[in-house]
Amino acid sequence: MIQLYIKKLSNWLGVLTSPVSHTEKWVSAFGGFLAIALMVWVTHQFLDLDSSLAVMASMGATAVLLFAVPHSPLSQPWPVIGGNLISGTIGITCALYIEPTWLAASLAVGLAIISMYYLNCLHPPAGATALLTVLGSEPIHQLGYQFLVTPVLLNLVLILAVAVSFNRLFYWRHYPTFLQKPKTPTIDMTDSFSHEDFLAALKSVDSFVDIHEADLKRILGLALAHRQSDTLTPDQIQLGGVYSNGKLGREWSMRRIVDESRSDDPNQDFVIFKQIAGNERKTTDCVTRTEFAHWAKHAMVMENGLWHRQDPLTPS
Repeated sequence: MIQLYIKKLSNWLGVLTSPVSHTEKWVSAFGGFLAIALMVWVTHQFLDLDSSLAVMASMGATAVLLFAVPHSPLSQPWPVIGGNLISGTIGITCALYIEPTWLAASLAVGLAIISMYYLNCLHPPAGATALLTVLGSEPIHQLGYQFLVTPVLLNLVLILAVAVSFNRLFYWRHYPTFLQKPKTPTIDMTDSFSHEDFLAALKSVDSFVDIHEADLKRILGLALAHRQSDTLTPDQIQLGGVYSNGKLGREWSMRRIVDESRSDDPNQDFVIFKQIAGNERKTTDCVTRTEFAHWAKHAMVMENGLWHRQDPLTPS
């Protein structure tokens, strides 16, 4: 019961559960380290302006996107460059012409968000750039629009150069996403989805979805491939076992084998099932073991009060 409450709390808090390997996590961290180290060194060597280091706050957030989620629409070159420069321009303008400071800062962030939306360059760290140009130190204010070139644009060029070069070292990373050449085959079913279909679906959601269309299609293809390859044989249907049809939404259901009449003849080898979850009309029935195996997609097991798919390698 405690585990159930913990799971519900995790869902409510939005705890990330993406199955990312340890290798990918360390690659992301090392990429961010290299990018920030290079930017700090260049700033000290060529700009000789300690105040420019303040922009590293937004660059640190950008590094998380470029190296932890390089396939995200928020991480692509135009959002990185356009988002930061547009937000910086808005922030400097607000700082120069709007008083009091709290109003200038608030307007800078709000106008930056709406501008990035309409110019298709939404980049969350750029909000920090807009805020920094208003609330930054006096040397930043004295630079005015020059601040957009040094250090902002210089840092953007450096971090993008590192991102493109670094991510190319790893075959599973494709940055920018237009370089993506999927290494895994997709299911033909995904080919029936057009670009317009995805746009219509995203429009129905009416909220920014942080996944690239190519990745979304690839994930769908891999999921369909897994679903089609994951089938059960009649020998795997056992008395007392619980099985799921593997479908989504209201079509999903689970059944338990409550009785059987074994026979070497597949046409006489019967099982009796009882539905224990789902909305199917047929709640109990007697069918052949082969028919039941054709319906079933996954064996289920209860762990900590919750039903999970059983690992095929795990003994019953």
